[in-house]
Amino acid sequence: MSIQESEIRGIVDAQRRFFRTGETLPIKWRIQQLKKLKAAVIAHEAEFEEALAADLGRSKVEAYLCDIGPIIVEINEMIHGLRRWARPERHFSGLMCFPSTITKVYKMPYGVTLVISPFNFPILLTLGVVAAAMCGGNTVVIKTSSKSPACTAALKKFCAEVFPPEYVTLIDGGHDIADMCLAQRFDKIFYTGSPSVGKHVMAEAAKNLTPVALELGGETGNWAVVRKDADLRDTARKIAFFKLCNAGQICINVNQIAVAEEVAEPFIEELKKAFISQIGERAEENPEYPKLITAKAYDKCAALADEYRDRILFGGTGDREAQRYSPTIIYPVDINEQIVQHELFCPLLPVVPFKDAEIDALMETIAEREHPLAMYLFTKNIRWANRVMRTQQYGGGCINEVCLHMMVKGVPFNGTGHSGMGAYHGEWGFREFTHPQTVLRGRTIFNLPLREHPYSGKSESFKMKILRLLER
Repeated sequence: MSIQESEIRGIVDAQRRFFRTGETLPIKWRIQQLKKLKAAVIAHEAEFEEALAADLGRSKVEAYLCDIGPIIVEINEMIHGLRRWARPERHFSGLMCFPSTITKVYKMPYGVTLVISPFNFPILLTLGVVAAAMCGGNTVVIKTSSKSPACTAALKKFCAEVFPPEYVTLIDGGHDIADMCLAQRFDKIFYTGSPSVGKHVMAEAAKNLTPVALELGGETGNWAVVRKDADLRDTARKIAFFKLCNAGQICINVNQIAVAEEVAEPFIEELKKAFISQIGERAEENPEYPKLITAKAYDKCAALADEYRDRILFGGTGDREAQRYSPTIIYPVDINEQIVQHELFCPLLPVVPFKDAEIDALMETIAEREHPLAMYLFTKNIRWANRVMRTQQYGGGCINEVCLHMMVKGVPFNGTGHSGMGAYHGEWGFREFTHPQTVLRGRTIFNLPLREHPYSGKSESFKMKILRLLER
């Protein structure tokens, strides 16, 4: 039976009442809840693995590598760092504020938060964000994806067993339920998904002036740029691993490759070898290879591959019943073709050749498009790579590596513009789910009449001299 909007409103009201009791504020209590969350994730590991296999065809290793393990690492970082992160900042008030000398900045939770999670990493991108919200001292309403029903059912059972609904609760359902949630007055919304839905989330949040964090995939996709001096075998091996992971359904995955035409053919041969070495010649027959989330997603992938059938150099086969489509290399593709101007979210891999001497023109074209969530550069010219990474706009990235930047402790993760706003992971997640409150402590003695009227006559000259002195 589908939930009614009045029930959702009741859940939000109950969480607001609970938050107003102040129970979520003490750091010791938050750490206890994070420890409870971690213990519960470990206890439910097998259930989560089964759900990930049912929804996405994940093997046990990939389920732990991509969803379960990173949550435990993330929670551990929060448990160990929260006391330090939450400590009020102490500032000297400055001479302009005399006789006050002390000002503090408190990191306050927003209150009642809404976490809308996606289908592609339904455990990690739900509980990882929930942990950040809890770390900040908030209550959480979760809206999971209807495309991953097994994981939603496992998470709903998990939340009901571990936390009271006035603290953390999960609501399942389709887009209509999500809109009912967005109609409520939340204090913070965190959405992970596509840019188009991200715009809708922002529009709904604006009605209540609710701050949002968006983790989006990037409208024109993430580039891997392979220059002629790159280690082709190592590059191919890493890109093949990443494109196989979750069948390409990853917001930071390589969407398309730009490869120097001087090395395009040998690179493609290395990429073919890497795919065959890791998954076999027909990936769709390998039970370790994940599936596309729905038959509709499979059909969309297969139809796009058929449009480029004459340029497929590897792959291009699939099993609709199993919803597995092989990693597919499409070459050559012009940089202005439609396939490289939108996020693919599937195992198709268009390869765009360019002249290595014209690398700056290539990077300028990429920069003119919507900002990607990730960028990957493969080259021995580290000076050039560092310059590009300092000047391009994107969420995060790697030089001669893929995806590992998001696994580093203490660093932020998210995009900019069409690839997102805000940031989280570790302390950055704590910051995302708290807002700074500045409090100056005044004094009742030695208060000078400097700020008070009169401002004219003899007072004007005297006060202006003092003000100019204090502002130096």
